[in-house]
Formats: sequence, C-alpha cells, structure tokens
Amino acid sequence: MSFESDQLAFREGLKVGMPSLFGIGAWGLVVGVAMIKAGLSVSQAFGMTFMVFAGSAQLASLPLIAAHAPAWVIFATALVVNLRFVIFSAILAPHFAHLPWRTRAYLGYFSGDISVALFIQRFPGFGHEKGKLPYLKGLIIPNWASWQVGSVVGILLGSQVPMSWGLGFAGTLAILCIMLPLVMNKAAMVGVVVAGTIALLLVDFPYKLGLLVAVVLGMGAAMAAEEWLEAHGKNASAKQTGDIDSEGDARE
Repeated sequence: MSFESDQLAFREGLKVGMPSLFGIGAWGLVVGVAMIKAGLSVSQAFGMTFMVFAGSAQLASLPLIAAHAPAWVIFATALVVNLRFVIFSAILAPHFAHLPWRTRAYLGYFSGDISVALFIQRFPGFGHEKGKLPYLKGLIIPNWASWQVGSVVGILLGSQVPMSWGLGFAGTLAILCIMLPLVMNKAAMVGVVVAGTIALLLVDFPYKLGLLVAVVLGMGAAMAAEEWLEAHGKNASAKQTGDIDSEGDARE
C-alpha cells in the first residue's frame, strides 16, 4: 500500500475510536488512583500500568494485593479476568498471520476490548483487504495513549485525591461506557447476566474468588448460548427452505 493510503486508513481508525478515548482515559485515571490507594509505590504503579495494561485485571488484583493474598490467587485472578484476550487473539490472528511474530506481539500488547470490537465491525471477514494494519494501529495506539495518560495522572494525584470524591463510582461508569457497546448480541448478553448474577451471589467469597467463578461461568454461558443460537438459526433456515420447496412442489 502507498503511504497516503496507509495514512487514510490510520486516520479512519483514529476517527472511529475517538469517541471512546475519554472513557478509556477516565478509566485509566481511576485505576491509577486505585493503585496508589492500594498501597503501591509510584514506581510500582508505573511499572504495573505500562507492563500490565489491563484495567480489569489491575482492578481485580489490587484488593488482593492490599489484602496480602497468596501470589497464585493474584495471578489466577488476573489470568481468568483476561481470558477474553485469548478470544480476541483468535479473532485477530487470521487477519495478521502473515506478519512477523514481533509485530504480532506488539499488536497484541496494544490491543484492547473496544479496539478489537471496532476492528471487527470494520473488517468482519478474514479475506485480504487493504488498510487492515494501519486501521488497527489507528484504533489501538490512541487507545493505549489515552489509558496511559489517565493512569499516569491518577498515579501522580492518587495521594491527593480524597475517597469522598467517589472515583470508584466514576470508574464503574467508565467501565460501563466501554462494556455496553461490546454487548452486541444475545449470546454476549447471556454471558453478562450470568456473570453478574454469580458475582453478586458469591460476593462474600474469600480473596474475591467469586469473581473468578463468575467470569468462567459467564464465558461458558455465552459460548453455550452462541452455539444454541447458531443451531436454532440453522434449523429455522432449513425449515423455511423446506416449506418454500414444498410450496413450489404443490404449485407444480
């Protein structure tokens, strides 16, 4: 592709992802404050935000770190919360399998929930289409920058922000703004309902292990619902085709 067409694709991705950047930055701000409030030093918080770059995993692990939970519980929690990125990788892999592994590695690091969702909307098929890589970069790089700016500000101001400001609630609102566009189908909605219900029922589990159970069961429910909906759709389509064929035979 020419430099001009790459630039156009990048700007298209930037334009599409622009409305989500404020929410991403706000979420990063909340997580930055939360890291300091959980007892991390400024250098530890910087290391976490730049190395981990996974807000949900960070928020899930911080209470465990503050409670001095065993390391395996902290890592298991972060792993389960981030299992969705395995699905994201499987979705993106066919589009960029031809690229060197180093390129694919940094694309994986920069990719986030909303960026992957927006990319899939633009390129739903795996066929060869121009502009995929610069379009993805236009989504993920500003997304990463917005998160890091918000997170760094939150880290630096964390000790100065009183809890009475209710930033925890602001973080919940930011997460909802990002999550709701991702619930694009019935299967995803089933997963959200199941995970939310289980999380509420198991809220008193030690070390927040109820969250792990909720995530696993929610993902399982979403996958089961998707398979059932696909099978139901195929059966309905086959029945409709059979009815049309029967009507045609009757006319003959």
